[in-house]
Amino acid sequence: MKKNNSILLRWLPAALMMLIIFLFSSRSSTQLPNFLSWDYVIKKTSHAVGYGLLAFAFYYALGFQPKHICLAWFLAVLYSATDEFHQSFVPGRSPSITDVLVFDNIGAMAALWLGYLRMRYARSTER
Repeated sequence: MKKNNSILLRWLPAALMMLIIFLFSSRSSTQLPNFLSWDYVIKKTSHAVGYGLLAFAFYYALGFQPKHICLAWFLAVLYSATDEFHQSFVPGRSPSITDVLVFDNIGAMAALWLGYLRMRYARSTER
């Protein structure tokens, strides 16, 4: 039973990130803040950061194994695609393949790359 609890706890950050992303994308266009001239930059940067955190949470859930880094990336991008589909049902919102392929994808790749480099550096200084 203890091993099952630790597996569930490892997946908790990913589940929380998916919930947060879902809640934000469930807001109608009238409920979203407008950042005036910075609106596009702030919203697209938040896409990259959110999916970067999600990808890293998946990597954590998979035990930070280098062999699972592509799976963590794939799961984040897959969730991004399903979330964009979900937005097609939200009033005033529409799905964007650009968000998936550019902002969410780059955010996920950047977070995983930085995390991998950090862990590699930490392992090299242990020796």
